[in-house]
Amino acid sequence: MSGQVCFLMDGAVALVTLSNPAKFNAMSRAMWRELRQVFAELQQRADVRAVVVAGEGGHFCAGGDIAEYTDFRFHPEGLRDFHENDVWGGLSAMLACDLPIVAQIEGNCMGAGVEIASCCDIRVAGQGARFGAPIAKLGFPMAPREAELVAREVGLATARQMLLEAAVLDAPTMLVRGFLQTVLPDADVPAAAFQRARHMARLAPQAARLNKQTLRALAGGLDAAALLPTAYDYADHAEHREGIAAFLAKRPPNF
Repeated sequence: MSGQVCFLMDGAVALVTLSNPAKFNAMSRAMWRELRQVFAELQQRADVRAVVVAGEGGHFCAGGDIAEYTDFRFHPEGLRDFHENDVWGGLSAMLACDLPIVAQIEGNCMGAGVEIASCCDIRVAGQGARFGAPIAKLGFPMAPREAELVAREVGLATARQMLLEAAVLDAPTMLVRGFLQTVLPDADVPAAAFQRARHMARLAPQAARLNKQTLRALAGGLDAAALLPTAYDYADHAEHREGIAAFLAKRPPNF
């Protein structure tokens, strides 16, 4: 068993760290399970308003921990359990989290790294970051739900290039293709990621949660009309009243 996923608090921002530095933070089975536990806990915490996901030691995540693969990949039941319970368990916990999530992407962002970054709302990358899912070199495809997630976020054309050509793309290319919000000098990435998270943490927390719930429902194929019965239940909420009152009084809101 190698690596861990942990978090620490910096004010209202949680820093979630993928830590397996000897393998560029490749995800072990234990790390996928810990990722699920961490985000399930963050979802329930009222003191957290934003999250930064980063890798340790100058890399985001180089993919899965291939050293473990011979233990379970060569029979369908074990392979299904790994992808549907371990991997999708971690990814789905991130997707279900109503907190704004910033990806702090440095160095390698491959395979599992692209999947984890695809669960984040804002993606900040360094000039030296590299993106891909070259698993065709390992003889297997991307699992269906993971492929759906990646294709939705990187775009179908880029997903095809990553999976069929085993292409590795640089950060400026991923910025042009819409996967990244910004690309910065490598040394500036940690501070920029935290700055964006802190900014979001100062905004209305209930509004952020409601926006994420709406966007998640729409991404899942739900028609906007289905959301209308409860869409305006926030009308009398204190946060809503404070935001409007602060604007009219020309003062910063106190959320």
